[in-house]
Amino acid sequence: MPPALVRLFEQLANAFPLWVAAGCGLALVAPAAFSWFRGPLIVWGLAVIMLGMGMTLSLADFARVASRPLAVVAGVAGQFLIMPAAGWLIATGLGLPTPFAVGLILVACCPGGTASNVVTYIARADVALSVVMTTCSTLAAVLLTPLLTQALAGRLVEVDTLGLFVSTLQVVVLPVAAGVALNRFAPAVVRGVLPVAPLVSVLVIALVCGSIIGQNAATVRESGGRLLLAIAALHAAGFAVGYGFARALGFAAVTARTISIETGKQNTGLGVVLAQRHFAAEPLTAVPGAISALVHSVLGSVLAAWWRRWPDGEGAR
Repeated sequence: MPPALVRLFEQLANAFPLWVAAGCGLALVAPAAFSWFRGPLIVWGLAVIMLGMGMTLSLADFARVASRPLAVVAGVAGQFLIMPAAGWLIATGLGLPTPFAVGLILVACCPGGTASNVVTYIARADVALSVVMTTCSTLAAVLLTPLLTQALAGRLVEVDTLGLFVSTLQVVVLPVAAGVALNRFAPAVVRGVLPVAPLVSVLVIALVCGSIIGQNAATVRESGGRLLLAIAALHAAGFAVGYGFARALGFAAVTARTISIETGKQNTGLGVVLAQRHFAAEPLTAVPGAISALVHSVLGSVLAAWWRRWPDGEGAR
């Protein structure tokens, strides 16, 4: 591929926040332009992204992660300590109405989502570590999400264990494994695809965010500034405290960035589904999850773009 074209794709991928903001903004005024991208299309879109990320990895990368399990433990611990505590403190401090407070806490108690892997990839952080942390936090969520929601919001929710496992397998594990295999056995194909892969990832994420907002456009417009402030504070706290937590444990900046992203970004889709399933009598409980998808995508994309432009030279350990 000509170097000029590679640079163009790189510049377009670096505009990650603009793509996401444009998609979400357009979805608010023209929901139908994005709401068609739902269900299986989102699953396939995320799987394609994970396949592209897998092409950047090798078995040696996962062996490296396995050799330092403390980083994985720190990321999962940050996910289920920092975010639930922040969710409860913010909901209580801002005096959110009960349905919004419960919805915010529920989102905070969800595991990291696949979008964290994408942001890690675009931010040039540690993708292998991010994938392992997402998988571990998703499996831990089967037990921890119900318990934490019960403890902090006084509401017990049931997590579909099998469904959560199958989704993780479909969207994360299998596509990444396929990408690693391509990297090993078809390197020429991988070299041809990699220059455009980050831009494809950015565009798919913009479509996913636009779809979520498009399907909830009226509710998002009517939700009010206090809820938006609460959700922005939740994810900002996750990114900031997650980074500080990792650095305090002595991890290098690249690892700390990965843990920060994994902490600050939630599986909001799971949060929305759980809210709709278990709080059907209070439909507003699902609203924080819908808005959270927009907020953490915008904040995460800004963070990714910043870190992508200022890559750290320390390496990861």
